[in-house]
Parts: sequence; structure tokens; C-alpha cells
Amino acid sequence: MTQSNNQTFHAGIVGTGIYIPEPRMTAAQLSAATNNQWSEDAIIKKLGIIEKSMPGPADGTQEMGVLAALDCLKNTGTPATEIDLIISIGEEWKEYPLTTTGIYIQERIGAVNAWALDIQQRCCTSVAAMKIAKDMMFADPDINTVLIAGGYRNGDFLDYTDSSVSFMYNLAAGAGAILLKKNLGRNALLGTHIITDGTMARDAGVEFGGTEKPITCENISMAHRSLRVFDEKHMKDRLNEVSMKNWMTCIDNAFAKSGVKKSDMNFLAALHFKRSLYFGLVAELGLTPDQTIYLENYGHLGQIDQILSLHLAQQTGKIAEGSVISMIAAGIGYAWGANVIRWGKYEV
Repeated sequence: MTQSNNQTFHAGIVGTGIYIPEPRMTAAQLSAATNNQWSEDAIIKKLGIIEKSMPGPADGTQEMGVLAALDCLKNTGTPATEIDLIISIGEEWKEYPLTTTGIYIQERIGAVNAWALDIQQRCCTSVAAMKIAKDMMFADPDINTVLIAGGYRNGDFLDYTDSSVSFMYNLAAGAGAILLKKNLGRNALLGTHIITDGTMARDAGVEFGGTEKPITCENISMAHRSLRVFDEKHMKDRLNEVSMKNWMTCIDNAFAKSGVKKSDMNFLAALHFKRSLYFGLVAELGLTPDQTIYLENYGHLGQIDQILSLHLAQQTGKIAEGSVISMIAAGIGYAWGANVIRWGKYEV
């Protein structure tokens, strides 16, 4: 098999799948969980959370990823046997540590002709995975169809009485999947740009349960609610200095790599974050609120947000033939990313 050249090769999005658990946590319930440090009104108006999805008893991270993958295959009419590669974007908090989620998804959906791997970049993982999938398709003639899928429920680790993690009160539960195919002829993934900043690599995380601070009889009562900011001042100061600049750099470079003008953007698929900052960024990009979907009724599903936004945009008619879409992401660690997608027929 001969490899496509730069002029004709592209990776196209076949479709998406989503799984959202039924349980919900309302703004009022979230307010009560903070011991009323945050009012219901502030949670809705400032943090932008009307309600968020919560995991039910059977909603393990890996299993939710399976359900989203199956939804994607159903929505796209794709047999699992057609998949060559599965990239798991599921979180490290899952049913059994040290099991490989991508391989579990492979088995559960019957993708017997695929191989699988897990990747992780916190809330930037979907954008990174799409770039990796595209690059691997170009590099390997045997990879033609790639399923990206995973689940998320990191909110299990939240201590709502810890005000330093209020920016993570939106952490929710759910899963998403997106299917890419080499030279599909439509919905082309164009340029991507990602920045990581190691100065904040350990500014936030789960404090107990690793090799540095194992769970013990003494800390067990707090260990499972220990998603914390370890260095709040450093993280805030550094984010104030570089975050918006890095995001705009990623967006500008993604469009430059795509050969598309940023002013041509029709839809922004973004992660959920506080209301004022979100719509400030939308305005900065020259868009209106109708050209995005604010996930105030879902919360923040980590790296699933961009897939969910694209999925909902298709359902609600916010994207159409010729739409130019940008997915943007940011994740603790710290990472920023953006890509560009041209929806509809692909023309070289």
C-alpha cells in the first residue's frame, strides 16, 4: 500500500458518540456541599453551573468509555471490525488501576482487528489524541480508521469545602468518542497547536494514593477527597501571566497551520469554565454566544467537553456544510491546545 502524499492526505471526522449518566447535582446542592461558602446564585452566575452530571453506581470510567464508543459506532454505522486503532482518552481514575482502558474498550466493542493504547494530558487529551491519530494515519499505511474514546469522573476526588478548588467545582461525569477515517472526503481535521508548561506540573493533583503519599490508616478519611491545589499562589500567578496568551497562540498557530483565516471561524467547541471568562474569550474571537455551546447544564467533563460540544452542535444545527470549527482545551499540568476542523466536503 502506498502512503498518501501531503497534498491529498487528510483525516476526516466520521462522527461522535456520547454517554451522560442520569444523576445530577444542581447548583443548590453544590452550594450546600460547600457549606454555603458559595451561594446557589453565585454558582450559576459566576461559575456557570446550573447542574452537572454525576456518576451512578455502574458508571465506571472505563465502562462509560465503552458506552460512548458504542454510541459512536451506532451513530456512524461503523462496524467495530473496521477500526485499526483505539486511542483511549479516559482518565487515570478508573475501575482498576494499571489496567489499559483502550484494550478494555477494544474487547467490549468487538474491535478484533484493532490495537489500542492510552494517552493522558488531562483536559487537553482529546485535542492531542486527534492530532496523534491524524499523524499516525499519515505515517502508517495500515492505520485507516481510528476510534478515540474515554470516560471521566475526576469529581469524585473533590472536597467542596476547600475554596482553593472552586475552579474545579464543575467537574462532572460522562464519556465521549470520536471516529476519524483517513481520506474520508469530509469533515477534515486541519492544523493543531499545543503548548505545555512544566513550571506548573505539580501545582495541582490528587495528594494521596501515589508512591509519594500512599493511603494509610491515618489519612484514609481524607485521601479520597484530596484533589487539591498544592501551590495556589504560584499557579494563579503563573496562569494570570501566561494562560490567555498561550491559548491565543495555540488558536493563531492552529489556524496558520490550516491555511484558514481565524476570522472564518463559525463555531467554538470549548471546555467549560467560569462564565465571564468564557464569554470574554468568545467575544475576543469575534464570535457570538450562538456560535458556541456553554455546557452549563453538564458541567466540565474534562477532555470530553470538546467532543460533547461538537456532538450537541450537530444535533442543534449550529454547524453546517462549510463551517469552520475550532476545538480549544486547557488542562492542569499545564497544557493548552487548539485545532481547526472544516466541516463538510473536503477539497484539496
